[in-house]
Amino acid sequence: MSYVPHVPYVPTPEKVVRRMLEIAKASQDDIVYDLGCGDGRIIITAVKDFNVKKAIGVEINDERIREALANIEKNGVTGRASIVKGNFFEVDISEATVVTMFLLTNVNEMLKPKLEKELKPGTRVVSHEFEIRGWNPKEVVKVEDGNMNHTVYLYVIGEHK
Repeated sequence: MSYVPHVPYVPTPEKVVRRMLEIAKASQDDIVYDLGCGDGRIIITAVKDFNVKKAIGVEINDERIREALANIEKNGVTGRASIVKGNFFEVDISEATVVTMFLLTNVNEMLKPKLEKELKPGTRVVSHEFEIRGWNPKEVVKVEDGNMNHTVYLYVIGEHK
């Protein structure tokens, strides 16, 4: 078993979810992976509002998985949005064209080799709040959600160094 990071569950505000997918230019040609998907809000929005081909949430917490599956069903996106139970360090994400995450800087740091190895050039990596040190973001966007400011980083594999 590889390292399982402890990342506190903090849902991404809807306005930030939307902005993350907008700057990634998510569209019907995309396959979105959300690492640590929580209640599934990013993958559901990706399918419902950005019409992506499919969206996969990777989650290790059983309670969050149950919540995400219920939300997928409630939003009518079963079949195009799904959950993989597992440690995102171990799940194959090579088919992704967009990867979203709201992790911690040190976890992003540990994920770098996996992202560089598995993702094809041109894949967009969008991180909410925490940068990926050593990578040059293509875009950094501030999002005001009513009570606080958020930062969203966009990286493109092959253009990130």
